Amino acid sequence: MSDTALPLTVLDDGGREPATMTVRGAAVWAMGGQYLSFAIQFVTSVIISRFFLSPAEVGLFSIAMAAALLASVLQDFGLSRYISGLPRIDRAEIARCSSVAHAFSLFVAGLIAAAAWPMAQTYSQPDLLPIMLIIASSYLFIPFAVVPMALLGRTMSFKNHFTINVGAALAQGVVSLACAAAGYSAFALAWGTLAFGITRGVIAQCLKPAFPWPLSLRGLGPIVSTGSRLTTLYAVGAAGSRSPDLIVGKALGLLSVGLYSRAASLADQFRMLIAGAIGSVFYPAFARIRDRGEPMGPAYLRVCAGYSAVIWPGMAGLALAAEPVVRILYGEAWIGVAPLLAMIALSEILLVSLPLHTDLPILAGKLNQLIRVNLLDTILAVTLLIIGSRWGVEGAAASRLVYACGWLLLYARFLHRLIAFDLRALIGIYTRSALATLAALVPLALTYMFLVPPSEIGFFTLAMASGAGVVLWLLTLFALKHPALDDLVGMAAHLPVIGRFRLIAKFAR
Repeated sequence: MSDTALPLTVLDDGGREPATMTVRGAAVWAMGGQYLSFAIQFVTSVIISRFFLSPAEVGLFSIAMAAALLASVLQDFGLSRYISGLPRIDRAEIARCSSVAHAFSLFVAGLIAAAAWPMAQTYSQPDLLPIMLIIASSYLFIPFAVVPMALLGRTMSFKNHFTINVGAALAQGVVSLACAAAGYSAFALAWGTLAFGITRGVIAQCLKPAFPWPLSLRGLGPIVSTGSRLTTLYAVGAAGSRSPDLIVGKALGLLSVGLYSRAASLADQFRMLIAGAIGSVFYPAFARIRDRGEPMGPAYLRVCAGYSAVIWPGMAGLALAAEPVVRILYGEAWIGVAPLLAMIALSEILLVSLPLHTDLPILAGKLNQLIRVNLLDTILAVTLLIIGSRWGVEGAAASRLVYACGWLLLYARFLHRLIAFDLRALIGIYTRSALATLAALVPLALTYMFLVPPSEIGFFTLAMASGAGVVLWLLTLFALKHPALDDLVGMAAHLPVIGRFRLIAKFAR
């Protein structure tokens, strides 16, 4: 994927073809929005957990949210992927997609609301009923953002994605903190979720209006055909990815699910901080590669190089620093999160080794095959989690490691047949990424061995060791001539400060 603007066939509201953004430039904006949103959400979660809510209170909200997320797979109805994959889109198609989005939002909100009372009875927690009703209401506003953000993504307009995501995260943080400080307990997180949905929809509509009025229900065949299969895929995947809190909560209680949820959330937030936003950039980029009839294998190897070079050392470092990180951020009341965080973070290393594992099969027209593979994936995840929970919350976290190994074997063969990437080249990339990851861990490991144990290390010492690890990581990437270097340097050049220095140097010459 070169640093040139990708040709898109997308008409704006005036019938003109809008401007495009380079893949690297789009990635910088997407990552910037992800970083700032993460910072807001992370600081909010730390303050709330440290000063206002107990693990059991967080666990109560986690059960409600997990149940809502199981139903939310119907929310998008595959519209984001459908819109991004279209070679051309007009006003009539936008109206149809908007109508479908709002129709399904009503269905999802009703489904979550209907499940509220049975969930409260199942877990013997009366507060689950009102919490789930609040969460259900938030889904009424989500479709106002679905179509606008998909349209913006088509043209790589991730600067606008930045505004939408950061604005919504800020609203969620402010409302959650205000309600927690006022003593609303787990309800604070629910009200924050509602604020997020409202704000995201309002900003998205201001930037790219896509109202469903008048309703347009003609020509829904392609949308329903694609959406129903994508929804089946997402529903199967959600059963594996969003059921852990429900399973752990039922088997082990609110305290255990609070600890497990915090560990999983922290690992997931950290992974998203590093590279989570890039996936939204790559999907339309690979769609253009497909439309030009070019092979996806070489481009996919570059994506694998970038993910493994950046995410592997980040997650390995989080696993090694789990105990001091939890103690510094959340305090002694949450120290039980540390061993769970270490195991879940290590599992993420395997789970990001084959990025875009659902996106590329969709683009290649292999959705039915993907659904079958995903069904095996879900069965494996749920079965291992149920078995692991028999040994307590530590067993539940350990099951993620076993599952990650099975996941890697399952998708490696599937993607290799689909994309035909060079397996030997991929092994070479992973070898260099592994060496860079080990180099990044050396300073902190030596600190533990010769200076301060994990139970006593402070913030300054941890920061210094982590900073030294970053330096060693960069030096190792350069020494090994890692294939991700070119893209990392190219993306860095799009940062405002670095780009300004490059411009000054160019004129100086």
